[in-house]
Amino acid sequence: KVQLVESGGGSVQAGETLKLSCDGSEIPYNMRCMGWFRQASGKEREAVAVIGSSGTTTYYADSVRGRFSISIDRAKTTLSLQMNSLKSEDTAMYYCATAVRCLPWYDRKEYADWGQGTQVTVSS
Repeated sequence: KVQLVESGGGSVQAGETLKLSCDGSEIPYNMRCMGWFRQASGKEREAVAVIGSSGTTTYYADSVRGRFSISIDRAKTTLSLQMNSLKSEDTAMYYCATAVRCLPWYDRKEYADWGQGTQVTVSS
């Protein structure tokens, strides 16, 4: 089982930036996809950004496209999410997860391993 540990969350003002990191134990060869999901209070967990294992294919939710950027360093088994121009609606617990395939990238049921999450709070 893949161990995932998120870090980098915090409390910021709207318009500011944060960078989340997800450190994983050795990623099995069959884990083709890694991604970030978030869950706001009282809402369902939703996909934010996903990246294929090669690092060349990415998917973003419409709400974050152009503001967030996902990247992966497989040598270090680190997944990152650069979040710029943060908005109050980005406030949520952010989780990283792995899946054997990237399609459908937004379906959390495809993701087998999850971290414990890191809280992001954006004040307006």
